[in-house]
Amino acid sequence: MDIGSRILYEDNHYLIINKLAGEIVQGDKTGDSPLTQAAADFLIKRDNKPGKAFIGLTHRLDRPTSGALILAKTSKGLSRMNELFRKGEVDKTYWAIVQGVLPAKEEEMTHWLFRDTRKNKSFAHTSPGEGRKQAKLRWKTLSASDRHSLVEIQLLTGRHHQIRAQFEAVGMVLRGDLKSGAKDSLPGGGISLHCRSMSFMHPIKQEQVVVTAPVPAGDSIWLHFQETQEA
Repeated sequence: MDIGSRILYEDNHYLIINKLAGEIVQGDKTGDSPLTQAAADFLIKRDNKPGKAFIGLTHRLDRPTSGALILAKTSKGLSRMNELFRKGEVDKTYWAIVQGVLPAKEEEMTHWLFRDTRKNKSFAHTSPGEGRKQAKLRWKTLSASDRHSLVEIQLLTGRHHQIRAQFEAVGMVLRGDLKSGAKDSLPGGGISLHCRSMSFMHPIKQEQVVVTAPVPAGDSIWLHFQETQEA
């Protein structure tokens, strides 16, 4: 894993990298090497550290998802960032490519999500119920091509597979998301969901941090949409 070229921000307490679709952020039953270990190995080699390097995971991105990921390099940084996330003081903006051409609109959606652990999938419902947690997000259409639409998303809550579940519930299927009815798969099992930007007040330095993660390289549809927004 080439970590050095994907660093979006770094100081003594944090390392923010552009995660690739298909990477896992922490160890799981697959036994695949996680991004946290790759980041620790990178710091040990680059900084010639004796022994181990501390890497703490402050939040998660699903394996098929790409984009900005905040890792803590100190225990102090980890606890402070965890508190920011708990209070909802980290602003995250996602980009998603949805199958089909959507009208230019902006909408806030509220559902109640049930997580099925056997299927490792969350399902969105329009009303409360046993085991369901409220989920809110706001989305708007940024651009459209012949067969796809670029959507920007602000998460107002943080639930398991929230964007995928809420979009599926209203018939908005993410490109590559076979679990939700996508027509075709993407290389490496990724989906077109990308944590585009993050911003927060640094909990130790007390200065604003804003990062923007470039879209997945080598994907012509992603690159087309990124160019439309930068033009």
